[in-house]
Amino acid sequence: MSLPLAPGLAGTRILLGISAGIAAYKSAHLARLLKKSGFEVRVVMTEGAQAFITPLTLQALTGEPVRTSLLDPEAEAGMGHIELAKWADVILIAPATADLMARLAHGHADDLLTTLCLATEARCLMAPAMNQAMWRHPATLANADRLVELGWILLGPDAGDQACGDVGLGRMLEPETILAQLLDELEPARDEALRVMPVHRDLVGRRVVITAGPTREALDPVRYLSNHSSGKMGYALAAACAERGASVTLVSGPVTLSTPPGVERIEVISAAEMLTAVESRMPCDLFIGCAAVADYRAAAISEHKLKKTEDASGLTLELVRNPDIVATIAARPDRPFTVGFAAETQALETHAGSKLERKRLDLVVANDVSREGVGFGGDDNAATLLWRERERTRRHTLPRQPKTALANAIVDHIADRMR
Repeated sequence: MSLPLAPGLAGTRILLGISAGIAAYKSAHLARLLKKSGFEVRVVMTEGAQAFITPLTLQALTGEPVRTSLLDPEAEAGMGHIELAKWADVILIAPATADLMARLAHGHADDLLTTLCLATEARCLMAPAMNQAMWRHPATLANADRLVELGWILLGPDAGDQACGDVGLGRMLEPETILAQLLDELEPARDEALRVMPVHRDLVGRRVVITAGPTREALDPVRYLSNHSSGKMGYALAAACAERGASVTLVSGPVTLSTPPGVERIEVISAAEMLTAVESRMPCDLFIGCAAVADYRAAAISEHKLKKTEDASGLTLELVRNPDIVATIAARPDRPFTVGFAAETQALETHAGSKLERKRLDLVVANDVSREGVGFGGDDNAATLLWRERERTRRHTLPRQPKTALANAIVDHIADRMR
């Protein structure tokens, strides 16, 4: 993969910093992508990084000598580290370990890479990479928040399988994704139609669980009860929360969407499976029940395919109630800030207001799925937000807009309410 650069970006000088994480093996591919895309690239490696990948590999890929030591007599004869700091238009650290993040957050300059970062006026970005428990540690999240305050742009981390065998949020983004996000940061006009608003980092340190998509309730081995939900709204909310710095778990019914960068995804089928997955991620700070959960399931699932009867009397199914996921979470002793969705076809605010009261929710997002062009399956949506304040039900209307934009507007309101 290589992406064309906008006029004025060709020849941009990127200093690629590599710290001591197993994800350093991906840095070689990243260096190659940066070169193919038209950037000038020089590499600085920490001492620990050399245990994972050799400087010779990076030198071969970039065509430039790799710097590894602050106290290099030949380079420092001309104040080499200061010259490097001045040379760079952009500093990109990938991977950035928890240790490196901590040192940069507190202004340390005890090796070449951290010294460069303190001495530069370049734009600074990093792609964190570490064990999922290390990323979730309050100290790491506080350091991430501090780095953002200092002007750093964090790319990721991503969620998935980790080298240690764990699964969760903390792995480095793939090189192709890092390149795409780097270009997005350097080219403000790139894909302007998709860039709906500036990203606020107001959810750093928050743990968020979101449900999305439909559930399927089996009738027999080949048939099920379900609905038309595409999952697009829930996935857009997950992406918006992750971009704002939250640690996001997306519990998803069967959909065909890609997992947003930096989001942990748990795939489920039925409502019961969805509730189990959500409860496995409690406690959290924010729960958004965006999934279109089937209200009923078959009382008994047929072992074999249900056959048509010879007469015309039809088929009678016995259904039982599914668990109410959003109400269950709202009723927990350690309840998070709980947001429900109400997809209605009539009396929108009446039904949504009833859900707000009955289920003791903090906020309901109501949308009229009978309107043409919005709701299930479409790329646009509109919503009315309802919440209780000073013994009264308040409302705020969000007009029709792309679901990505609507998700950011909803998360704006949620973050304000949580504060």
